[in-house]
Amino acid sequence: MLVLRSNRMIFPEGERPAALHIEHGVIARIAAHHSEDPTGAALFNAGNLVVSPGLVDTHVHVNEPGRTAWEGFDTATRAAAAGGVTTIVDMPLNSVPATTTVAGLGEKREAARAQCHVDVAFWGGVVPGNTGELDALVDSGVRGFKCFLVPSGVDEFPAVGESDLREALPILARRNMPLLVHAELPEYLAAPAQPTHRTYATYLATRPPAAEVEAIRLIARVATEFDARVHIVHVSSAEGVAEIAAAKAASVRMTAETCPHYLTFEAGEIADCATEFKCAPPIRDAAHRDALWQGLLDGTLDLIATDHSPAPPAMKRPGGSGDFIAAWGGIASLELSLAATWSGLRGRSANVLPLLARWMSEAPAALAGLGARKGRIAPGYDADLVVWDPDAETVVDATRLQQRHKLTPYAGRTLRGRVETTFVGGERVWDRSRLTRAYGGRLL
Repeated sequence: MLVLRSNRMIFPEGERPAALHIEHGVIARIAAHHSEDPTGAALFNAGNLVVSPGLVDTHVHVNEPGRTAWEGFDTATRAAAAGGVTTIVDMPLNSVPATTTVAGLGEKREAARAQCHVDVAFWGGVVPGNTGELDALVDSGVRGFKCFLVPSGVDEFPAVGESDLREALPILARRNMPLLVHAELPEYLAAPAQPTHRTYATYLATRPPAAEVEAIRLIARVATEFDARVHIVHVSSAEGVAEIAAAKAASVRMTAETCPHYLTFEAGEIADCATEFKCAPPIRDAAHRDALWQGLLDGTLDLIATDHSPAPPAMKRPGGSGDFIAAWGGIASLELSLAATWSGLRGRSANVLPLLARWMSEAPAALAGLGARKGRIAPGYDADLVVWDPDAETVVDATRLQQRHKLTPYAGRTLRGRVETTFVGGERVWDRSRLTRAYGGRLL
């Protein structure tokens, strides 16, 4: 048995002192902070450090097998543990094969086996022509499905159109599985108007908010027709937030997320050639950033996930050119998500620590069908916990990050909030700058 004490334990209803009694990897009971310890129990005293439910990141591109040179289960889950993320849900692309068949899922699970430092679950993919695989993928344990409405960037995961959605959504609705949607419509994207591709404004103009809005409208319409669960990933614009609010008001079964990079950065600060900031949809100006925060605070947006999508530096800066159009689009931030989000959230609302836990732990666990065991500090839940100092400031040293490739737009940025210890299933997996347990994660 382990007893974990803190003066600042985060529960859905608020913050209070408490002692957690942990048995067999599960929170057995919650006691008063100064209650007597059971005989033989080990004690972890967090003092005045915050203890929150471990983060659940439902948008992680691990890229293994097939593109392990981009990331991989070992390095991705090391980064997760370092950032207080105790469960990740792996996206069905950029691995080869993609997780669009039962055979592909089997290869993904085999690649992950004995490599993971935190718990790992898997999304399946919806692509043209794979509706015959969807039931079997559900039976094999995927937590839901992801699709793109625009080219994904990799040939083995093509985009779907409305006819493909009409084939897939009745199956997903019958199985009560969510469809996660990259919501941009290709007909609203624009070719680069400027001859130079080294300025961020050139790239930003190619992916206007209208592409996001019209995609959300399409998804809302077909989801309503089939009474299907849909989830809009990485919302980037004020207009997108408004469209999601309208869909929810019309009782569409829609949830939505945004990402730490949209909540942190703004277009005006992105220098020429700084292609480490490239992602799709793009980072927009400060007014959009404020609208995303407001969307979280008023409940229009349900959760925060990283869309951790690293790639070798040569793909982010092809030929050293700083060409935003040619560069791979993806932000590497798995280890930094808690600190980046907390740095932006502080002072925006009262009682913010429970909000943070809801957006980064409870709501993503629910999306992935893990809400009965993860995402909250409560009896019967997995003892997945992050012990962290909300007041500590750190300048991001990219060379110390656990991800395979160190290129990140957060390099050199001062962030508030430092992870001290991460527990998965009641065992310490990370303790202030070092991994403490190897290969302990479960495949969910």
